[in-house]
Amino acid sequence: MAVSAFYLSESSRQGEHRAVAQINITPLVDVLLVLLVIFMVAAPALTGSLDMRLPQQTTENLGKPPPRVELRVGSDGGYRLDGTVLTREQLTPALQELARRSPHAVLQVASDAEADYQGFAWALAEAQRSGLRDIAWE
Repeated sequence: MAVSAFYLSESSRQGEHRAVAQINITPLVDVLLVLLVIFMVAAPALTGSLDMRLPQQTTENLGKPPPRVELRVGSDGGYRLDGTVLTREQLTPALQELARRSPHAVLQVASDAEADYQGFAWALAEAQRSGLRDIAWE
């Protein structure tokens, strides 16, 4: 009330009615500081570069594709390497022979729907230990 009485008394003396308006710049400064921090954090990420070298095609890449060999884990615990039925003990030497004979072969490991996961994981581990580099699974 004291403010409005002062306002009326001041306005009556001057003969005009003016609204007194002051801008609160605190929120503006807060927003500007937040934007400054965001730009300071984002600027190094924008100036960095990624190594985007794409592989170039050479004449050696035009050769025939590497052979694909399928290893299927059966629901009975057996393994089939390109149609040949193998036991767990026979699989390791067969994979080592495959790695020695054809080191660039792609081994496609798959399993039956009812196959045990442990047998599938063991087959993947043995394929990696045998020296085969290109292993794919379903």
